[in-house]
Amino acid sequence: MNAFLRRTFVAVSLALAGLHAVAQDFPNRTLTMMMPYAPGGPGDTITRVFAGAMQKQLGQQIVVENTAGASGTIGTAKVARSKPDGYSLLMIHVSHATNQAMFKNLPYHPVDDFEPIGRATSGPMVIVTRNDFPAKDLNEFVSYVKANGPKISLAHAGVGSASHLCGLMMQSALNVQMNDIPYKGTGPALTDLMGGQVDVLCDQTSGTVPPVKAGKIKAYAAAGKSRLSGLPDVPAISEAGVQGLDINISFGLYAPKGTPKPVLDQLTAALQKSVSDPEVRQRLEAMGISAVTPDQARPEALRAHLKNEMDTLGNLLIKAGVKPN
Repeated sequence: MNAFLRRTFVAVSLALAGLHAVAQDFPNRTLTMMMPYAPGGPGDTITRVFAGAMQKQLGQQIVVENTAGASGTIGTAKVARSKPDGYSLLMIHVSHATNQAMFKNLPYHPVDDFEPIGRATSGPMVIVTRNDFPAKDLNEFVSYVKANGPKISLAHAGVGSASHLCGLMMQSALNVQMNDIPYKGTGPALTDLMGGQVDVLCDQTSGTVPPVKAGKIKAYAAAGKSRLSGLPDVPAISEAGVQGLDINISFGLYAPKGTPKPVLDQLTAALQKSVSDPEVRQRLEAMGISAVTPDQARPEALRAHLKNEMDTLGNLLIKAGVKPN
């Protein structure tokens, strides 16, 4: 063996030994899981559910950090700049795919600056209205919206939010233009919907199912191809012959780019065990959300999901004329 090959062999051996040592030693201190939105919302609850479940698997505490602002970009950028050692994680939903279309100078790249760990949840959307909305069923709702589009106020939680994206898809599917009413979050939008100040909202089941069951708002359709387990009597929008409205909000877990693969493998294994945990699944189902399967809680599945959302939902914002800030 010549000197060059010998040095190369030694370097590779040391690198492999170093990676093995990192994997053997990880984790040996507290981890941080970033939720780049304010406390109290469904994303915060989901993050805390998985932080609690994964810390049992990893044997170290996982602290949830809320760093809200600028559609999640502030907290996301903080993780992107963190040391890639597996101790700083990011739990985020569709905004990771759409923020490129919303910001000219995004301080990170959603693909190039992160390592996917796996998907965590799958959350359907539901179309809800104020209680006195003049339609007795889904077919009447579709007919009324098509006939009165500009007169109908469509609330959402801000440009690029899940409810905004669902509203854009609904208007496209029904070929109507509604009166767009943006809010600073789902909470205020729901409050005004329950008070009758706005007409329609399409949002995640985690926020809408409880007031539907309490009789404070009406549900007309699941925004997809199948009915919701939490609202089995509410039809899917496809049952009225409406196509092109199928949106599902998924949370995924990421680490900074360059995190060693042995560490990523441990984090993925902990996530896979967590999505199968009966307590986790029960807590999520109470919110109208499902934990994904262990096969979906893999880096490859999250990578493919992110690409699909960037292609479809990012382009949806562009076609809607949303100008990046």
